[in-house]
Amino acid sequence: MRVLIVNTSEKAGGAAVAAHRLTDALNNHGVKAKMLVRDKTTDTLTVVGLPRSPLLRWHFLWERLVVFCRLHFQRKHLFEVDIANTGTDITRLPEFQEADIIHLHWVNQGMLSLKGIRKILRSGKPVVWTMHDIWPATAVCHLTLNCRRFTTQCRECRLLSRRSGLVTSVWRRKQKMLAEGHVYFVACSHWLASEAKASALLKGHKITNIPNPIDTRIYKRCDRQEARQRLGLPTDKRLLLFVSQRVTNPNKGMDYLVEACRLLHSELSFEVVILGGHAEDVVEQLPMKAHPLGYVSDDHQIVDIYNAVDMFVLPSLSENLPNTIMEAMACGVPSVGFNVGGIPEEIDHKKNGYVAAYRDAEDLARGIRWVLEADAESLSAHCLRKVAQNYSPSAVAMRYTEVYNQALAMKHYKL
Repeated sequence: MRVLIVNTSEKAGGAAVAAHRLTDALNNHGVKAKMLVRDKTTDTLTVVGLPRSPLLRWHFLWERLVVFCRLHFQRKHLFEVDIANTGTDITRLPEFQEADIIHLHWVNQGMLSLKGIRKILRSGKPVVWTMHDIWPATAVCHLTLNCRRFTTQCRECRLLSRRSGLVTSVWRRKQKMLAEGHVYFVACSHWLASEAKASALLKGHKITNIPNPIDTRIYKRCDRQEARQRLGLPTDKRLLLFVSQRVTNPNKGMDYLVEACRLLHSELSFEVVILGGHAEDVVEQLPMKAHPLGYVSDDHQIVDIYNAVDMFVLPSLSENLPNTIMEAMACGVPSVGFNVGGIPEEIDHKKNGYVAAYRDAEDLARGIRWVLEADAESLSAHCLRKVAQNYSPSAVAMRYTEVYNQALAMKHYKL
């Protein structure tokens, strides 16, 4: 069986990381998998970049320009909306033609257009689409944040002008696209699968959930003091970690972490490690010493960072099934996060971490205190057990193989 995994980026972002890990897991499981990306950054043989062309950049810029105009030339929500009005036709590529299964992942920001996806469906090849956020089930947004319009029809959007006809237009184009053929949707969490099943757009399509895999040969527990020495972090302090691709993204909840730290500053002694772009921009907001590490892409250095800290805190306001919590747990590090999305599926409350009440800085502070005062070895053992039982590459690859076989059967026998 040959599977073509399609994603915008090879490395940047959680979806890219998950898609890359799945490609490796499938190949180790006997499935011939390749990854097709626009933004190729390594010489990995199983990852293929789109043919070089000035159009790749133009597709990205044109979509952003249209969205920018609809936002009345405001940048605030510029990357929270995708309309898929332009992209690359991949159906003529040899990688597409030789594949038995087309497996879409995160294909936004000029990678694929709705027209291009429609052409993929018309090709007759079985299509599986892993949802890393809610965009395939809405008109234009990646985060609904309690908006329920997608359960009936998206006609207006909190991110765009209420008078804009763009939302209705994109919704109708998605309806026509999905009418071309059956798509087997896979959500990474039970929560997202439930949201997808509620979408009026996806009615009639198969929806299941499979978690992302993590390579425990790389992400594993190691000596904390040695990791701190390699990173130049203090060896005599308790350290808390915050991670985000862009630390200043308000949806990642840094404001709640800052408030929780202020509540704890007078009673507990710890420092904060910040991993991600613009990390230095938030250092002054914290009441205790912070260590901004910036953006890091090397897996082995990231493993050192997880192993160097006492806990990981993710106060996101919206999440699917965060790779970061999985990575921390694979290194034996307990996590604290809000009760939102797939986070409570990863964190077993007061066993391998703490699930705080949504948008509640006081409960977030209670969670941090609880982890710092709990039995560290017991928490670590629960983290490692959770990962081994739920997120191993072989288990995830086996479940996806079953989905591929079902998708092939649905195509061949029109089930």
